[in-house]
Amino acid sequence: MAGNCLQAVELTTSGRPVLLPTEIECSLLSAVDLECEDLPNFPHLKSGLLILTTHRLLWLPDSTTTIPTASSSASAIPLAAITHIFAAKKSIKSMFHSPRLRFQLSVSPEGRVPDSGSGSRSVVVTVVVRGKSDLDAFLSKFWESWRGRAWEIGDEQGSSNAVSGSGSASSSGLYTREGTVRMVGVSGILRKEQEMWESTDKSLQDAFQDLNALMSKAKEMVMLAEKMRQKLLSGSQPNDEELGSKQEMQDWMLSVGIISPVTKESAGAQYHQQLSRQLADFVRLPLERAGGMMNLIDIYCLFNRARGTELISPEDLLQACSLWEKFDVPVMLRKFDSGVMVIQNKSHSDEEVFARIKTLVMKPDALRTGISASDAAITLGIAPGMAKEHLLTAESKGLLCRDTSPDGFRFYINLFPEIDPNDLYLVKDYGIYHTWLRAASASG
Repeated sequence: MAGNCLQAVELTTSGRPVLLPTEIECSLLSAVDLECEDLPNFPHLKSGLLILTTHRLLWLPDSTTTIPTASSSASAIPLAAITHIFAAKKSIKSMFHSPRLRFQLSVSPEGRVPDSGSGSRSVVVTVVVRGKSDLDAFLSKFWESWRGRAWEIGDEQGSSNAVSGSGSASSSGLYTREGTVRMVGVSGILRKEQEMWESTDKSLQDAFQDLNALMSKAKEMVMLAEKMRQKLLSGSQPNDEELGSKQEMQDWMLSVGIISPVTKESAGAQYHQQLSRQLADFVRLPLERAGGMMNLIDIYCLFNRARGTELISPEDLLQACSLWEKFDVPVMLRKFDSGVMVIQNKSHSDEEVFARIKTLVMKPDALRTGISASDAAITLGIAPGMAKEHLLTAESKGLLCRDTSPDGFRFYINLFPEIDPNDLYLVKDYGIYHTWLRAASASG
C-alpha cells in the first residue's frame, strides 16, 4: 500500500487527482514504473501515469477501460522532499533499455516520505519510462518545477511587488525569471492585467490602488475557490452565513474557472484521456443545476470559459466525451434522433421525465389545447430546446401526438390506444379517453 511509504493521493470520480490549492500540472508521462531498492516498504508501482505538478510528483494507476478503484494505489512524492535530481546518462547501454531518470529523496527513519526535505537519510528513486514519451522534456520541466519551489513561494505571493520587473520575464514556461510561478485562471488574468498597467506608466500606480489590492488577494481567491469546489463536489451544504446559498455558490464557482486545466503541453499523448476525465468532473455542477441533462454546445461554452485562455476546439470536446464509454464516469454523451447531442447523468431517467410530461398533458387546459415546448420547459426546469427533444422522444414512444401549425408544435396526449378498432364509436366511461372527453365537453 502507498500508505506504508508514500503519501496517498485523493482521486475524483473520473480518476483525476485532486490538486492542492495553487497547484498546477506541468507534464505527464505514461507507462511509468517507480522503483527504490533502498526502501523495503516502497510500493509496487508499475505501468502507471506520472504527473508532474508545481508541488508534487503524482503516480496513478493507468487504465484505458476503467478508473482505478483503490485510491490508496495513487501515490505522491512532494517536490520539497527531493534533495537532488541526477542528470540523464547518455551511453550505448542506455540505447537498449527503457529510458530512466533518478532523483534523491529524503525519508524519515521509519522510511516514510515527509512533506519537506527534513528526513534523516536519503534514498534514490528511479523512474523507468516504458512508453513512448519525451523524457528530456519531462526532465527539463522537472528541474524547472523543483528549482521554482512553488510550495514555498505560494505563501509569499500575496504582495504586489511579486510581479515587479515582469517586463523582463520570458513569454514561455511555468515560472518567471524572478522564480514566481505563472498562475492560470482568475489569478493569471488579474496578474497579466496589472503587469500591463505597470509597464504602461509607473506614475499611474497610485491611481490603481484598488487593482493592486485585488491582485494581493489573488492567491486567497484561488484557495477559496478550490476549498468551496471541494465542498460542493462532496455534497456537503456550505454554511449560509459564510458562503451564501448553494445556488449562489454554484453560479460563483462556474465563473471562477479551472485552476489547472489539462493542456496538450502538460499531458502530451494522454491529452484527450486526461481532458475527458477533467471534463467529467467539471460537468457535475452544471448538470445538477440543469436537471441532469445539458446541450453539448452549452457545455462547450461553459468549459471554455472556465479554462480561461487554454481554449479547446469542438473536435477536442467531442473526442473527450466519446472517451467516456471507456471510463467508469457518472456522465455520458447522448444523441437524440434529431441529431441534437447532449451530456447527461447516467442516473438520468427518461421514464421519470415522461411521467412529468404525462402529468402536464393530462391537465384540463392541456387536454383541450395541448402543450408547447415552452410549457414543458417550465415544468421540467430546462431550456425549451431540450424540452422539445423530450417531447419528440415521448412522441416516438407513443405517449404523445403532435400537431404542426404555423404557430409551431403542439403536443397532445395520445388517445389512439384508447380507441377500440372493433367499435370505433364506443365511448368509454373510464381511462384517458373519458378524461379527455370531459375536458372537451367542459370547454364547449
